[in-house]
Amino acid sequence: MRLCRSWLAFGLVSVLSAPLLLQAAVVYKWTDADGVVHLSDQPVPGAERIVTDGGTSRGILSTAAPGAPAAETPKAATRLDSTRISIVSPTPDQTFSGSEAMYASAEVDPELRPGGPISISWSLNGAPVAEAEGATHFKLQDLPRGVYTLSATLTDTDSGATKNADPVTFNVLRPSTLSPQHK
Repeated sequence: MRLCRSWLAFGLVSVLSAPLLLQAAVVYKWTDADGVVHLSDQPVPGAERIVTDGGTSRGILSTAAPGAPAAETPKAATRLDSTRISIVSPTPDQTFSGSEAMYASAEVDPELRPGGPISISWSLNGAPVAEAEGATHFKLQDLPRGVYTLSATLTDTDSGATKNADPVTFNVLRPSTLSPQHK
């Protein structure tokens, strides 16, 4: 009977201590020819054997691979951090008819200085609008019928940093030559 109690006590201790033993693990870490760090529970030739302490895996994943690019550093403050830009015309989902003048304008705070370190560029459906380069407002001319997306981007010419306004989508309606109104 005494032997049975000993085995029962040993089994109970084993069951209760199993979670503590399972927390520690062996991990193998290696870097491939492209500089990519790999982690595995299976050994690989040339891999570094790492025994975790049962806490977190944070220490394993936070080390940089030799020769790999360093972790991204926080970006330095630029002039654009305190600059605000928004497209005020056209308004979102605005519809222009064939006879209306179509003007695009952006509000930039603080205002842009001509020849200053911050410049503005525009794009219409992803293509640059050359005649609007550097201007905070311009006229959209002879757009065919369709849906357009207008974007404005501020660029700090010294640092290369950019800041985008929320793009605006607008519509252009043109009377059709097949329309019954054209006789």
